[in-house]
Amino acid sequence: MQLRHLQESDYPVIISVLNDWWGGRPMSDMLPRLFFRHFEDTSFIVEEEDRLVGFLVGFISPSHRQEAYIHFVGVHPDYRAQGVARRLYQQFEERVLKQFEPVTIRCVTSPVNKSSIAFHQKVGFTIIPGSVVQEGISIHPDYDGQGQDRVVFQKTISCIE
Repeated sequence: MQLRHLQESDYPVIISVLNDWWGGRPMSDMLPRLFFRHFEDTSFIVEEEDRLVGFLVGFISPSHRQEAYIHFVGVHPDYRAQGVARRLYQQFEERVLKQFEPVTIRCVTSPVNKSSIAFHQKVGFTIIPGSVVQEGISIHPDYDGQGQDRVVFQKTISCIE
């Protein structure tokens, strides 16, 4: 598998599979083309024989210089549990540490995405307490708008082992 930087030309391919990779959930509106144009240096793709296997879209905050944000991560359903997401996260961490140390990485997921919650905890993210607890998970109600509850994560890194 090959890892490379995301390019704006990757947009049509990723958008065409996005909703399918999320089991039909409508996700494509959450990933506009501007991310592909403006965050190439901190966003990555994994391919195998020119087939999209996974991607990560992230950036360093322009307002909070020692914070980075992972906006979107996707792994082809046939390649899950094979270390693709972990590899993307490691590459992102290495990239952001080149500019600042330490760095706090933040990201969110939907409370219904149990596998995402488990993955983030497994790779060292902690859940930032919200005002509601559902099924043992702390939730931030209406975080991304009315009815758009989120689980909010953070991880502070200072070096790559």
